[in-house]
Amino acid sequence: MKSTASAPGKIILFGEHFVVYGVSAVLCAINKRITVSATKIQGNIISIKSNIGDLITTPNKPIIEINSPLKPFYFIANKMIEKYNQNTGIEILIQSEIPLGVGLGSSSASCVAGAAAISRLFAKTSKKEILDLAIEAEKTIFQNTSGADCTVCTFGGIMEYDRKNGFSKINLEPNFHLVIANSKIEHSTEIIVSNVKQFKEKNENTFSNLCKEESNLINNVLILLKNNDLTGLGKNMIKNQEYLEAIGVSNEKLRSMIELAQKLSFGAKITGAGGGGCIIALTNESNVEKVIESFKEKNYECFSAKIDFRGLDTF
Repeated sequence: MKSTASAPGKIILFGEHFVVYGVSAVLCAINKRITVSATKIQGNIISIKSNIGDLITTPNKPIIEINSPLKPFYFIANKMIEKYNQNTGIEILIQSEIPLGVGLGSSSASCVAGAAAISRLFAKTSKKEILDLAIEAEKTIFQNTSGADCTVCTFGGIMEYDRKNGFSKINLEPNFHLVIANSKIEHSTEIIVSNVKQFKEKNENTFSNLCKEESNLINNVLILLKNNDLTGLGKNMIKNQEYLEAIGVSNEKLRSMIELAQKLSFGAKITGAGGGGCIIALTNESNVEKVIESFKEKNYECFSAKIDFRGLDTF
């Protein structure tokens, strides 16, 4: 028996870092996907194969003993074998269109697609059950995950998220393009989040004012999305980037990439933790190719993406 599922990556359009302190963030799924196939096999073995390496081991090991970036898949497979008390092995194959470790949701998409493909070898699981399992799996690598990324990867489209109220789907289908450019700077989300916390503790009034400004920006963005106002959204991207600069998550390379993008796009900013990873530029059909060309002329790795409204697919 074989089961296959795919889930989209994601970006944060607005609100990264400030979301940790009670402000809403706006996220969207993007049309770059991770596909996971799972097959029951004979023998007492869990075999996981991917473009970042392989993991082949036996079930019933404590997750703390699994020293591999593929351990979320092991966690899901082992949990399903135990839950359904089946004497079976599982072979898992992973294919990815999403660059790893650059803030585009590769881990969340992997966990969602993995949870769907593996769990459906044993039972017809709902999207809610798959999401809960995916968040559990992601916590094996990111203990403090909010679950927002897994949620948008499961349901697709655009969502608003805050820590108090959780996830809220924004039922709009704006038709813009995003150009995503990779700085190729390695960064640690954990360290950057810690640095922002230190900034807050040393600059309470400044940070409080920035949170208020970001909250007002998010409210404005929600109106602009309804009106499909790309010019207004671009201006708010530029403003959001100024707030990210203020809390110290940018650097010279990211700034130069953003300046390059802003010359030809509606607006550009960091997406995700900052310190490295990717920037996004807001475009439409009139300027998407020009922005891509400008990045490629400077030898930056980049690609265009649109909002993915499908979310999790199983087949």
